[in-house]
Amino acid sequence: MNDLPHFQLFIDGAWCAGASGQVMASQNPATGADWATFACADASDVDRAVRAARRALNDPAWRDMTQTARGKLLYRLADLIEENAKKLGELETTDSGKLLAETSAQTAYVGDYYRYYAGLADKIEGAVLPIDKPDMHVFTRREPIGVVVAIVPWNAQMFLTATKLGPALAAGCSVVLKASEIAPAPMLEFARLIEAAGFPPGVVSVITGDAENCAIPLTRHADVDRIAFTGGPETARHVVRNSAENFAVISLELGGKSPILVFDDADLDGAANGLIAGNFGASGQSCVAGSRGLVHRPIMDDLIARIRDKAKGIVVGDPLEAATHVGPLCTPAQIARIEDTLARAQEQDATLHMGGAPVDRPGNYMAPTLVECASPDTATLHVEMFGPVMSLIPFDTEEEAIALANDTPFGLGSGVFTQNLARAHRVSARLKAGICWVNTYRAISPIAPFGGYGQSGYGREAGLDAIHDYTRTKTTWINTSDSPMANPFVMR
Repeated sequence: MNDLPHFQLFIDGAWCAGASGQVMASQNPATGADWATFACADASDVDRAVRAARRALNDPAWRDMTQTARGKLLYRLADLIEENAKKLGELETTDSGKLLAETSAQTAYVGDYYRYYAGLADKIEGAVLPIDKPDMHVFTRREPIGVVVAIVPWNAQMFLTATKLGPALAAGCSVVLKASEIAPAPMLEFARLIEAAGFPPGVVSVITGDAENCAIPLTRHADVDRIAFTGGPETARHVVRNSAENFAVISLELGGKSPILVFDDADLDGAANGLIAGNFGASGQSCVAGSRGLVHRPIMDDLIARIRDKAKGIVVGDPLEAATHVGPLCTPAQIARIEDTLARAQEQDATLHMGGAPVDRPGNYMAPTLVECASPDTATLHVEMFGPVMSLIPFDTEEEAIALANDTPFGLGSGVFTQNLARAHRVSARLKAGICWVNTYRAISPIAPFGGYGQSGYGREAGLDAIHDYTRTKTTWINTSDSPMANPFVMR
């Protein structure tokens, strides 16, 4: 193990081992073998990072930096990310199993998120209020909300970091970034770019560690003002409970069982591609995976045939190889969860049209799987499996399709395939989801906000409004009269 690459924590502008000396190993999902080690933070490391963030807020080097200068630092960070996209992508692929083609391209693209917020940094404006009282000049200003804790999962690290770190830094906050203890290497390497970009010490710290020693002390810390969390609903419940200790403002971007509705007037090749992208893209390891395909009954057989035909060309293999379409899943637990859920679905009379078993090779590989469900109660329609499993169920009417789509506690993504413009507007308006793609799927942009309904969380990331979520509004009243303030006990 001593010969493996080792990643340290980045706290208050310095690289360090965790105070407890705890070190964990990271497995390469493509081989199942340990490939790197990383230092883990404990409660004292968490306290040091948060205290550094608080100090940085009051340090003239960051506090008095102009908003335009903050934007220039973000522009510099964006350039560094693009320059290092291939290296960061290779690290993320080795650590999480995601395809190199996806990790390197996504990493390069997140530079645009930092540029978007760099451009907004000096456009965070207040207002002069037309107040209803004489001799009063009243105005508002937006100030940094304070110390931000950003918690990101392993499955889209660079992207989900950008949607939190970009607006937080543009607003003038300081940030403690907590990487998942599953596959944290790219985030710890990313800290080198933060350092190289020239952010003052303490403005951004990057740590990782387990729940007991790291995540719980971090989300309960008295000096934390805001928590931006992406992960699962069960973990989110703990985060919300922990925040009762500090009353931190919280945003949650959680799981999903996103529906894709395919109507009988849809372009079926486009719909098949959308279902494949929504389920087999990123090996199904996406919060917005369109894992509930709702298909107009007359076209079900045709659509299944098209999906099966297109799936014949899917290459399952080494995520570092350019020819690979579906790589390994990040953890063995995902394979076990999928196998258990598929077994229950087949007991419920579901039909397995393809896949359904792990691929016989080292690593955490699952064959792309297509399930036709006989009932809305089928297990695969309700369990978020985080793997390449597509479930289809027929519907007969538009009303039934909408009811099936909304029959879930989640509400993150959704898709509609139809060539009827009126239907596209009508159906998308009634879907209980924070995102609706029509005749496309999984498109993203720094300009477009995203977030969930129900157990998919609350708050929005990306877009113009997100930057306001990292500020507080201060209202200032100035008496412009030369006369002294009136006697407060004399009512006029």
